[in-house]
Amino acid sequence: MSVSHPGDSLTRPKRILYIVVLGALVGLGPFTIDLYLPAFPALTEDFGVGDAVIQLTLTGTTIGFGLGQLFVGPWSDRVGRRIPLLVATGLHIVASLGAALSPDVVVLGGFRVLQGIGAAGGGVVAMAMVRDMFGGRPLVRMLSRLALVTSLAPILAPVIGSQLLRITDWRGIFYVLAAYGLFVLLAAGLSIGETMPARGPDAEARRTVGERYRALFTDRIFVGIALLGGMMFSGLFSYLSASPFLFQEVFDLSPQEFGLLFGINSVGILVGNQTASRLTKVVGPQWILACTTAVQVLSSAAIVIGVLLGFGFVGIVIPLFLFILCCGFAFPCIQVIALAHHGKEAGTAASILGAANFGLAGLISPVVGALGISSALPMGSVMLATALIGTASLWFIVRPRTVPALED
Repeated sequence: MSVSHPGDSLTRPKRILYIVVLGALVGLGPFTIDLYLPAFPALTEDFGVGDAVIQLTLTGTTIGFGLGQLFVGPWSDRVGRRIPLLVATGLHIVASLGAALSPDVVVLGGFRVLQGIGAAGGGVVAMAMVRDMFGGRPLVRMLSRLALVTSLAPILAPVIGSQLLRITDWRGIFYVLAAYGLFVLLAAGLSIGETMPARGPDAEARRTVGERYRALFTDRIFVGIALLGGMMFSGLFSYLSASPFLFQEVFDLSPQEFGLLFGINSVGILVGNQTASRLTKVVGPQWILACTTAVQVLSSAAIVIGVLLGFGFVGIVIPLFLFILCCGFAFPCIQVIALAHHGKEAGTAASILGAANFGLAGLISPVVGALGISSALPMGSVMLATALIGTASLWFIVRPRTVPALED
């Protein structure tokens, strides 16, 4: 039986407008985190610190992004979507300007945390807005568009960042982020209205934050899928944080060659994402995840084996492409399973998903730097560990056979 949702009545031009603006909102976080990756070597030289110290500024951003979502999501469930979105994005703009003017790495790290908190508004509120307006398979299609941005942005951001370094230094990158935040603020403020359904003085409207969290954390499927998503994103992020050093310093790629490699990987994200949204018409999203997690285990193991056997550059980039391709397949499936049955607490649910993704990634990815980046072995080992944990979460916590079917 089909169910009517507010988004079903949108005209095609209005739906395209929503996709563009919400996509820009979702992209703010990943671009904030990853746009400056190609500038890592320049930052270490400018501030006179080690690689691990610069990686900590990346970790601070991801942790700020995760913590910010835990605040913005429940707030948006109580007061509506627009106010948290506009306040958080305003904070992002101010923090981006502060990062551009930072005199040392400590100040930069502090502003990077604030940037992450501010960017959190875009990602969590955009996902909640989509859930406010759509359900069933239309929700899959809309979330696949947002997941495409979420997946592509971390891959494309270093490509764009490497090209920006042709005309500016690392400080210029943060000015660009401030301009992006201003664009998002104006676009959302002028074109997107309030999407949260009006609520009267009933029990649902009076639910506390604790009650919303309880509804989510007592749902076994939601908990398992959030852990799976966090592990998968952590594996991807381990690659993102290690790759500037691995490919530019170990394999001697230029910033532009490094950007081209990321561009090639972005094709995998694109193909996987759009294919997954079509596959859900005939295959449940949980079974798509069953296949992708298995391939990720095999591909990350191939990276480790390739390093140990001396397969070189090609032995790394081919299984790496397969790992990233699987991320493209998986991210929209993870989002739809998590949100499909939690429309009443969509903001809180989206915030937990985001916090799991970026919080776990922020905690796990520094392990690669701590192990050293003289080869791809630490990166591949961390990716293999996250793939194994994610696979276990799918089969022992989510349990695919218990996931309800999607509405039409």
